[in-house]
Amino acid sequence: MKGVILAGGTGSRLSPFTRVINKHLLPVGPFPMIYWPILRLREAGINEILIITNKRHINSFIRILGDGKELNVKLFYEIQRKEGAGIADSLLCAKNFIDEENFIAILGDNIFEDILTPYVQAFLKQEKGARVLLKKVKDLSRYGVPRLDDEKKRIKSIIEKPVHPPSSYCVTGIYLYDKRVFQFINAIHPSTRNEFEITDVNNLYAMENELHYDILQGWWVDAGTHDSLYKAYQYVNGDKTVEDDLN
Repeated sequence: MKGVILAGGTGSRLSPFTRVINKHLLPVGPFPMIYWPILRLREAGINEILIITNKRHINSFIRILGDGKELNVKLFYEIQRKEGAGIADSLLCAKNFIDEENFIAILGDNIFEDILTPYVQAFLKQEKGARVLLKKVKDLSRYGVPRLDDEKKRIKSIIEKPVHPPSSYCVTGIYLYDKRVFQFINAIHPSTRNEFEITDVNNLYAMENELHYDILQGWWVDAGTHDSLYKAYQYVNGDKTVEDDLN
């Protein structure tokens, strides 16, 4: 099984730092942000990892990370096809790297406490389909929120930024897919934001009753703002006073 880390985007919410550096290279504790998903993947036995980023910053990633030898992984790089075209569009860059394998994709600004191993093992027991990791949060209006089938432990659908949330969980940026994900990406159309939305891809799996889920038990941070970046720093440094729910 292989891993993919999506580390593109403009990082506008972390300006002015991101005018000169990719947000995934900003420090979170003693390491650049990108180290944390790499270490979580390695911990789960996933050693071949593709980093997808933009043309402007790819050389910075290579200078810092190299081929991954210092982190005991094998790193590969791809330039995202079109900046700002959405997560699903960026994920298409991984098609040749993945080939016919199952894989896990992580948004590079997702920093979290849980060990991925049990979730990976659960996914590998599935005959087919996808699996996403959820987290209970307060402000659901910022996220994709799932309608859950608790009995079958599947997701019926995902609603983006709902006014009336169907559950108390958000879909985090941690996704496990079979090879059909690329077919589903090619089947969707740009949203009103003119992006190829990963939620649309996940909903295609849900329509076939093949979108499973697990719930993260530890802390989780979408470190894409100044406040959440600071809280990520607190968490990885073991600060017990930080609020458990960031949102």
